[in-house]
Amino acid sequence: MQLSGQRWPAAASLSGQYPADGCITADRSDSMPATIIDGKAVAASIRRDAAVRAARFEEEHGRAPGLAVVIVGDNPASRVYVNSKKKACAECGVYSEEHALSADTAEDKLLNLVRRLNSDPNIDGILVQLPLPDHISEDKVIEAITPAKDVDGFHPINVGNLVVGKPALRPCTPAGIMELIHRTGVELKGKHAVVVGRSNIVGKPVALMLLAEHATVTICHSRTADLPSVCRTADVLVAAVGRPEMIKGDWVKPGAVVIDVGVNRIAEKKLVGDVDFDGASAVAAAITPVPGGVGPMTIAMLMQNCVEAAFAAQR
Repeated sequence: MQLSGQRWPAAASLSGQYPADGCITADRSDSMPATIIDGKAVAASIRRDAAVRAARFEEEHGRAPGLAVVIVGDNPASRVYVNSKKKACAECGVYSEEHALSADTAEDKLLNLVRRLNSDPNIDGILVQLPLPDHISEDKVIEAITPAKDVDGFHPINVGNLVVGKPALRPCTPAGIMELIHRTGVELKGKHAVVVGRSNIVGKPVALMLLAEHATVTICHSRTADLPSVCRTADVLVAAVGRPEMIKGDWVKPGAVVIDVGVNRIAEKKLVGDVDFDGASAVAAAITPVPGGVGPMTIAMLMQNCVEAAFAAQR
């Protein structure tokens, strides 16, 4: 079974009830397998909404929302990501421009480019593809981006606004995770959410987002004592550690919602997540697959951020 932004026939619903947003709920009986949270379908829905909003922006303001993507060097993975973002922009009606710099580009040259893009009225979002070469400070570059154009949500001001609960551009992957959780229909208020991983990109921000929705949040990491026992207490389990299939099926509480952020390549080029999918799906209520779960959400939320940044700049 798959969970997306679309209604499913009654026979596919685990509870027989539909929440208000049209997604099936994550309740299950022990005799039924976990619902698969279809990140591709949810991401497609968000991108369609972004396209509608982008068209409205262009109608009202005479130009499309604009995204500038900066890539330094020739990292193959970075090139794939940048191409995917450009393709998404084209599909959503967002103007995009790429600034490709050589790997030996001086830090000052990159910072000057960012400052120029900050002042460009046709650019609403700036994304500097990470990682950067070793001689360039990622912190300096991120901090040079105007917070209102920081569509990655990494600027310290945007992070601070997330901490105190003020409106700001949110990091794309954590925002996508929250959207997937919402689509399961689970009520986060009062639930115990366990986040395995404490990175600035995923673990910490998604923990803050869960806390903002009144979940009780535990953040785990490499030094957490008895990690399996902590995971077994989770109503919502988010795995973001970058270790293939580390979270075993018997670490998962029956009926939990499991969000697997990891993408790990193992033998024969197979992609797996941080969660043992077969084991976890036997007990969870709902689970994201790898690939096809969290991954597609990141670019979808980037498109949403870019369009929202464009509207915000006109207010």
